[in-house]
Formats: sequence, structure tokens, C-alpha cells
Amino acid sequence: MEKTLPGPDGRPRCRWCVGTPDYLAYHDTEWGFPVADDHRLFEKLCLEGFQSGLSWRTILTKRENFRKAFAGFDFNTVAAFDQTDVERLMQDAGIVRHRGKIEAVINNARRAQDLVKTEGSLAAYAWRFEPHPETLGTPQSASTSAASVAMSKDLKKRGWGFVGPTTVYAFMQAMGLFNDHAEGCVVRDEVKAAREAFTPPVAKR
Repeated sequence: MEKTLPGPDGRPRCRWCVGTPDYLAYHDTEWGFPVADDHRLFEKLCLEGFQSGLSWRTILTKRENFRKAFAGFDFNTVAAFDQTDVERLMQDAGIVRHRGKIEAVINNARRAQDLVKTEGSLAAYAWRFEPHPETLGTPQSASTSAASVAMSKDLKKRGWGFVGPTTVYAFMQAMGLFNDHAEGCVVRDEVKAAREAFTPPVAKR
């Protein structure tokens, strides 16, 4: 099966994105471009956790609601959320009302604070797990990798929740830790250039 399909402008794109305008914009401007902003990285890990058992479209269409509910995914703010906030969020029809996932975001915010203390930033920690291209298969051919398994295990050891290997793999795809745009996709070369110009953050020593 071809991994690309023509978009509205006739240019080839990853076939998963051409079915809906929401996906198309996300694919063309965000997915796979390297990210070093801690809040965006934390947001994506949280949203991938919320996606577990659901479609990404469900989460993407609610993303602005999630941002409002979780203080823009500022983990220093979310870390101070308490049980009152959990109950408030459980009444918020604009997000996915799953108690375990909501509580995981608050827990993970506190764990993110711990990481910043030891690593300097969440970005420095995440980019430590950037996979070598030779360890990856053809684009969009897998749902986990050795790197996502390693990062998942380490996060769990540090007390994070809803960070299984598949969730972490999707996080790595989206945040540009590797280029998983299909061969022939018009955005693949853009992501390649962005990654080449990107300097991964380094953990403090």
C-alpha cells in the first residue's frame, strides 16, 4: 500500500493525514519538527497518554480545551493541582474525563519538576533518547522502538504514569526525535532540514 496520498494541493503527503483538515494542518506544521520547549514536550506526553485507547483526532480536536484545563501544560502550575482540581476536571466536558489519566498528568507534572532539577530541562532529558537512524525501520512501519522502550522504562522508574512504549514512540515521532514522514511526503524534506539545523539540548553535568 502506498504510504502517501495527494493532499488538497495535489502534493503527496503521509496518507494518514489527508482525511481531515485537522490532521492536515497538524501534519504540515507540527508533526515531526524537532521541539526543545519543555511545555510543548510535557503537553505532548500528556496528550499521548490521554489518547491511549482513543484516536488522535479525538484528542487533537479537544487540544485547546486541554490547554485551558491544564494551565497551558505549565508543569510548575499543574504540579500544584490537588484533589479539588481533579474533581473540577472530571466535570469538564471539553476534555477526556478519565480520572486515572487526569491524576497521571498532575503526578507527571511533579515528576517533570524532578527531571528539571536533575537534567536541567525536560528537553535535555528527552533528547538523550534520540534514536540512531539505523535502529529504525522504514517510516511508519512500527509502533515502538528500542529507544521508546528505553525511555518508557526510565520514565516509569522515575514514577511517571501512562508512558508506555507505544505512547512514548508516538511522542518521539511527533516531537521530531526522528523523521517518520513517509518517503515521498512533501513535508519529509522540510523536517529533515529542520532536524539538521536543530541543536539538541544537553543535560547539565
